[in-house]
Amino acid sequence: MHRLFSTFIYIIALFGLSQTVGCAPIASDADASIEHAVEGSYSGYLSYDGKYSIVSSIHHGLALWDNQSNALKYQWKHNDDAENLVLASHISHNNSHALTADSETFVLWNIETGDAEGYWKVKDSKVRDVAVSNDGKHLLIGKSSGVVVHINLASARRLEFLGHQQKINSVDMSPNGRYALTASNDYVAYLWDTKSGQVIYRFNHPSRVTKVALDPQGRYAFTADSKKKSVIWDLTNGEAISQLQYIQRQFIFSAVRFSEDGKWLATGSPSRHLTLWNIESGEAIAQWLVAPRKNTRPKSSVVYSVSFINNNKQLLTESSSGLAEVWSINQKIKG
Repeated sequence: MHRLFSTFIYIIALFGLSQTVGCAPIASDADASIEHAVEGSYSGYLSYDGKYSIVSSIHHGLALWDNQSNALKYQWKHNDDAENLVLASHISHNNSHALTADSETFVLWNIETGDAEGYWKVKDSKVRDVAVSNDGKHLLIGKSSGVVVHINLASARRLEFLGHQQKINSVDMSPNGRYALTASNDYVAYLWDTKSGQVIYRFNHPSRVTKVALDPQGRYAFTADSKKKSVIWDLTNGEAISQLQYIQRQFIFSAVRFSEDGKWLATGSPSRHLTLWNIESGEAIAQWLVAPRKNTRPKSSVVYSVSFINNNKQLLTESSSGLAEVWSINQKIKG
């Protein structure tokens, strides 16, 4: 059954769970919750404004949800004779197109019509992560071979970025498709020009780089490795603005999003944690725990994606529990 955000509150049990980031307390409940997958999901992605969710699950297959109207908008398939196990997806910044990928194929979808505008198959390696630009004009595909492919659909130009030496873990792209941020097991993240393939900045890490994200307005980049270095970079000069402050030796991020006003960074992790950070200082401001996936022992859930909504007053998450959840950002914090 679908539950409206405004009428349902999902309470998370926190007994026995300890604080994990700095001094920020962990909040115990969401403002509201809606079920997108009955028995949990394989993957999920939220549009930048939180209007849409892409969810890959057993019962609904590949689904696009309209979070404003609380409705299932489309059900898509990569192949009629397959389980459509989509593990990577992305929605363009202007909500015109979605790009979804299983390990061997990727498909471009028109969100207005629901139609597939392109279908491609990868032969030499597996797809690891994807991104799509506004109006579906540019596609970015990160592969297990370490190659990142940029496709300009208007010109049919295909550029292979060969700067990485090992498999790709995460990719992102500017809304206009001109710049790519890519991360690999080779301990490096690169910001590069998709027109020329030229590296603009190289971000070095002491371990494999597992997650990257670009601020859509071109102000910041975020890179994080598998141990303890997670940095917010100034894209005007390539210098570090701050490093996220946490005490764990390892802290993996599965979701990252910059706020539109440039003040905050929101992250999600495979350990249910949702955290709000101050971009300038790298300090954790607030923490939450998303609902666990049903019938998991110990209770667990991966935060797949996070968005700032309602003029940065709330956060919206999509997680492997199959739930989209809304979280209030304390007004005192916002001030």
